[in-house]
Amino acid sequence: MELDELTTRLPAFAKAKYGRDDLEIFDVTKMPGHAGFAYGFRVRLGDDNVESWFLRLPPPNVNWQGTADVLRQVEVLNALDSTDVPHCSVRWSGDDLEWFERPYFVVPQLEGDVLRMADGEWGSKLDQQTRLSLGREIMTALAGIHRVDPASTPYLGEAIPFRDDVERWDRFFERAAEPAMLARAPDARARLLDTLPESAPVGIFHGDFQTANLFCSLEGKLKAVIDFELTGIGATLNDVGWIATFSDPDAWPKGELARPMFLDPETLIGFYRQAWGDDIPDSQLNWFRALAAYKFAIITGFNLSLHRRGKRIDETWETTAFSQEPLIERALDLLG
Repeated sequence: MELDELTTRLPAFAKAKYGRDDLEIFDVTKMPGHAGFAYGFRVRLGDDNVESWFLRLPPPNVNWQGTADVLRQVEVLNALDSTDVPHCSVRWSGDDLEWFERPYFVVPQLEGDVLRMADGEWGSKLDQQTRLSLGREIMTALAGIHRVDPASTPYLGEAIPFRDDVERWDRFFERAAEPAMLARAPDARARLLDTLPESAPVGIFHGDFQTANLFCSLEGKLKAVIDFELTGIGATLNDVGWIATFSDPDAWPKGELARPMFLDPETLIGFYRQAWGDDIPDSQLNWFRALAAYKFAIITGFNLSLHRRGKRIDETWETTAFSQEPLIERALDLLG
């Protein structure tokens, strides 16, 4: 939706939701990081009070399913309202198409930024004690998400079986841009299937739990876990494995292409163990860390293909492509 069209639609929406006519919509903007289907806007009320909002819509010209079903996020965010997990509470949502011709949800805009660790970014300047405190907040929040009863989110459907969470990436592997970079991926897949966990905690998982989806104050306090578009029901250790992989220098290229890290995997996992309380065997954690590395290697290959074919232009995948081989090697190493 173009900004001009959205700007003409928002006044009627806001007047209906606020139940008043004495308001003004301004500062309607596209928000970064969501391919043009997330927007910010501000509302000036009659008494000169100003409120700032974030509007999320599905991408244009897609079926409202899976990651494009924004009401899946609403389901989880509403469930988190009864917890201590920092998150954005939904103010308005619905599948009524009269406002934007697609489902939507609206949450308050927050002051701060996602956790950025590249050289020169604000996160890289945090001292070690602040990083440790923030790391504990982050992993405690993750454990809080995992404790939510999945029966409270029936819209998310049934739990994903462990085997399916390996095999569902096969179709993406087949469409990778550089098959040679994933030459050992079949070995990792076979090893993952040969060592499937007999059991592991099952509940709500975030699906992309890493620094880009952790919204913080610039002083280093967690304000909200954001972007639940990949949420579902399944093995909650998926999230632990994901953030551990994104924090593991052995899973990424070295030298100039090295990934900036927040905290090391062992520290983050230690904070999670403390917050979760129950015992988590190392063998389970290593399997989900390996699965995360395997998945992201394949995701990289697929997204690189989309980029090169002009389907979803994003030059960053040309650089991320060099992570495919170390990610697969790390997965095999973790699987023994």
